Order: sequence, then C-alpha cells, then structure tokens
Amino acid sequence: MVRVTHAPSSRRRRKRFLKQAKGYRGGRSKLYRTARESVQKGLAYAFRDRKVKKRNFRQLWIVRINAEAKAFGISYSKFMASLKKANVAIDRKQLADLAINDKKAFKELIEIAKEAKE
Repeated sequence: MVRVTHAPSSRRRRKRFLKQAKGYRGGRSKLYRTARESVQKGLAYAFRDRKVKKRNFRQLWIVRINAEAKAFGISYSKFMASLKKANVAIDRKQLADLAINDKKAFKELIEIAKEAKE
C-alpha cells in the first residue's frame, strides 16, 4: 500500500498564502500558519473597508458642503432640502467639489436654494 500525501497540492496552497503575505513583517511572511491567519484577516478587512470607504467619503462631502453653506448663512439640512424642493439634482460629491473649487457656482446654488425655501 502506498501512502498518499497530497504533497503537490499542499505545497501549492502554502506557497499561495506565503506569496500573498509577501511584505508582512517577521513570521507573518515566513511561517505558514501566521501568514495564513494574517492574509485571511487582511482579506476580511479589505472586504469590510471597501464598504466603509464609501461611508467615509460621504461623511467628508457632507462636512465640506455644510462648512461652505454655513459661510453663506444656511445649514446643510436646509440647503439640501431646498435644493430638492427646487428640483436641483446634484449629488453630494459634486456639491463638495463645487464648494471647494468653484465658490461662485456654489453661491449660485445657495441663491437657488434660498429662493426655493421661501
């Protein structure tokens, strides 16, 4: 009877994890078990943080819009509600970009919002 070791597939699997752990410090890149744990945890964080990144950017845009809107004497929530009332369909990413890079255009949007509010 011949003992089956599955050596080629085991080696391939281990090499794959060690290759993914390249750049990690210490045993995390050299030892199979710690490398596997680190890679799996890293992949889990990457999956989670792809979602978190979207939240963080939306937060940032809202902060920027709010800061610029307050400079013109209107709060963020009233500004957004007034834009919706005036049927201005522009997303927060573009609004934040206007607030930082094109203050003149943002001021015009503020005026439109103030007119719609009344």
